Amino acid sequence: MTEDEALRLFKCLADRSRLQILKSLAREDMYVEQLAGRLDLTPPTVSFHLKKLLESGAVRCEKSQYYMMYSLQREVFDLSMLDILTAQSEDAEQQAARDAAYRQKVLDAFFEYGKLKSIPVQRKKERIILEEVVKAFEPDRDYAEREVNLLLADYYDDFCTLRRDLVAEKLLTRDHGVYRRALRAE
Repeated sequence: MTEDEALRLFKCLADRSRLQILKSLAREDMYVEQLAGRLDLTPPTVSFHLKKLLESGAVRCEKSQYYMMYSLQREVFDLSMLDILTAQSEDAEQQAARDAAYRQKVLDAFFEYGKLKSIPVQRKKERIILEEVVKAFEPDRDYAEREVNLLLADYYDDFCTLRRDLVAEKLLTRDHGVYRRALRAE
């Protein structure tokens, strides 16, 4: 389900009469006059709501003798909310470009000639800085604390704070004085 389809469906569901129509159609297929009688609405009102439900993809209709029979599009409602929320966004490329631009802006603000000017106070910015610093460590290699300190001193004089923050953010692991770049670190 695309974002536009999800928006149409959610807007459509934000009406009590339409929800009642959907509840009735969940039990059985019906035509306009049946729904109107059951829900105590006029047939034109039911037709109006059914048109909106059709546009959102929540129901379907087919001609049966003299009537249009309406039925629930069950596969639409089989989707979980998590499926809808985790679906690829239509503007994902734009979001990625904005994220990359923000990341570069932070790096430019806090690094000068490859040296860290200061550690950001904001956690989000600090995370970006730490993700950049951890790239100095090779994956699948053990480092003694002295090696870690020497590598981090190239970035910032207070290498102890950097080391502690890298471990706290789980970008480096520490086990009995041996440091290692975490697997999920970029």
